[in-house]
Amino acid sequence: MKNKTVLFLNALLVLAVMLAFTTTANAGGKVYKIGMSLAITGPTSDAGNPYAKGTEDYFKFVNDTKMLGDDTIDCTIRDDQYKTEVTKRNFEDYLDQGIVMYLNYSTGSTLGLKRDFEEEQIAVLPASYHSGNLIDSNYIFLPIVSYGEQLVILGEYVAKHHKGGKAKVALFVHPSAFGRGPVADVKKAIEAGLNLELVEVVEHGKDLDNTAMLKRLMSKNIQYVISQTVQSPVATMLKDSSRLGLSASSFGEAGKLTFLGAHYTGGNDLIALAGNAAENFFWTTSFNITSVPGEGTEKQLALAKKYGRDQKAAESHNYAAGIYVAQVVTETIKRAKEAGLEINKKNLYETLNKMNGTNAYQAYSAVGPVTYSKTDRTGVDMAQIYSVQTGVFKKVGEPIQSEYMK
Repeated sequence: MKNKTVLFLNALLVLAVMLAFTTTANAGGKVYKIGMSLAITGPTSDAGNPYAKGTEDYFKFVNDTKMLGDDTIDCTIRDDQYKTEVTKRNFEDYLDQGIVMYLNYSTGSTLGLKRDFEEEQIAVLPASYHSGNLIDSNYIFLPIVSYGEQLVILGEYVAKHHKGGKAKVALFVHPSAFGRGPVADVKKAIEAGLNLELVEVVEHGKDLDNTAMLKRLMSKNIQYVISQTVQSPVATMLKDSSRLGLSASSFGEAGKLTFLGAHYTGGNDLIALAGNAAENFFWTTSFNITSVPGEGTEKQLALAKKYGRDQKAAESHNYAAGIYVAQVVTETIKRAKEAGLEINKKNLYETLNKMNGTNAYQAYSAVGPVTYSKTDRTGVDMAQIYSVQTGVFKKVGEPIQSEYMK
């Protein structure tokens, strides 16, 4: 009996020492809860997986380097497999955990939870750049220019550089709100004077062969196809066009098709899928990419190396996008702390709305400054056009803003 008593007392002593060490290690430090729900598996996981890794790694970096002093960020990341009902459950659970900001993913779930965000009065940064997210919403903040603005920027580039009359264009879009939404923006820009003729809008299916569609576009004298979808259907279209000898070898080549696309259509994964057929593909996003040397490239690759990511993740523009939202969250918390504010939903929302003018924030992952206000909830207002040249994406000019979307 005596031996059992001694063992019990020793166990209590060990537990007391462990608790004392934990208390000392976290002395004075606060933990700020963030929630993220996205498609790590399932549809669009080719984007969601590296996106999640970028967010996770940057928050680790924040904590490891004591960017917030003794305070830390605890971001719980869950896979919703692109299912809105799962996203909603994740969000509600995060609220119970006391999150102060929320990171969402898809267009469907962002639209579906819009009312919830309003009721909870919590700032939300989605991975969806659909301009419709902002309609009747006060708490959704687009990280970068909308899909619609990206397509208009590409349309403006076509109109400016096309030779001979009005350029004939087709839109190749995803059969969803994610794909359809930007079509209206393009049509409005044309009505306002953008010198393009929108001949056809194609909502792609799961076709493995686009031969009939491509020949139809050629029969209508279309020279430019601007895409708003994901990489796989674009890669299939590019390979079919190349096989048929229809792809332009230079921008706007007469009698051929020049292909362009918005954020989720491009990146290194497109080159991996399409191979040589991706050559001369024009693409726009607001993120720096690793095939273009610069501070953003160096820091992104260093972060990926620090946390053991493979080359595919490290060089993904979606890894950069994940880093970006974590940077914005961290900067918002940092500014609120410096102002002596309690870190809660209300104060972070107000702080984010003051990120403009001389208070703009430069995230190394983005091509332009991050600015938000109660009347401007698009973070980076600039986009960079890239094109595939000798197998890699290279810059085309400098970051630009849309004239017609203003």
